[in-house]
Amino acid sequence: TEWNTRGNCLLVVGATYPDELADIRRLTGDMTFLVPGIGAQGGDIEKAVRNGRRADGRGLVINSSRGIIYASQGEDFAAAARRATLELRDAVNAVSR
Repeated sequence: TEWNTRGNCLLVVGATYPDELADIRRLTGDMTFLVPGIGAQGGDIEKAVRNGRRADGRGLVINSSRGIIYASQGEDFAAAARRATLELRDAVNAVSR
């Protein structure tokens, strides 16, 4: 967009509104999006990726805080957080193919 002349801005666009995410993608071209709302907030990974990615298939930084940091409250926290992270990665990659 004309106000992002250096290409160093990104927009925070929530995954819980995937139709609007697609509208914003059309308006902003190749800007990168930070996409919260996956996990505890109920955003749909498939819709977020399909509606938010750029033409080259990239352009998204997908965030899941609570889904990872609260993966377990037990002594297995580190392993549970890792599992949750890998599951998110795999889900995003599956849609991206």
